Amino acid sequence: MTSPFLHPSSARLRLGEHSGPRGSARHIDGAWWPRSYDLTTELPGLLAALPHRWGHITSVLVNGAVWSLSGDGMLIEDQWVHARGTDSPRAGHTACLLAPGQGRWDLLVVPPAATEAEAERLMETAAADDPFVGRTA
Repeated sequence: MTSPFLHPSSARLRLGEHSGPRGSARHIDGAWWPRSYDLTTELPGLLAALPHRWGHITSVLVNGAVWSLSGDGMLIEDQWVHARGTDSPRAGHTACLLAPGQGRWDLLVVPPAATEAEAERLMETAAADDPFVGRTA
């Protein structure tokens, strides 16, 4: 079995085979296992690992209760990315990525402190072909 993760210095990310906009129903497009809850540190690696077909991500929404945010965004690869935190229970353990004209993608965020076995299970479930709603880490 091959590892679901990219090079160790890259984002630990697994995407569903058919990830992408699918109408109005909320679904999970994959899973991301950051090394910390510091968005300034983690976001550049995540964005660099995303498929080009997702377009330029201009906005990221995360659970403000757990993520460290500085300001309202950051400059990544010479482009401004808005970063916001929310206290909505619907945000849960997800990161919502928006690309104008391309769509919205929701990633399950595996807690940084998860064991490799826990992370593998969560990432495998999130990347399954069946989209799901409401599962949390």
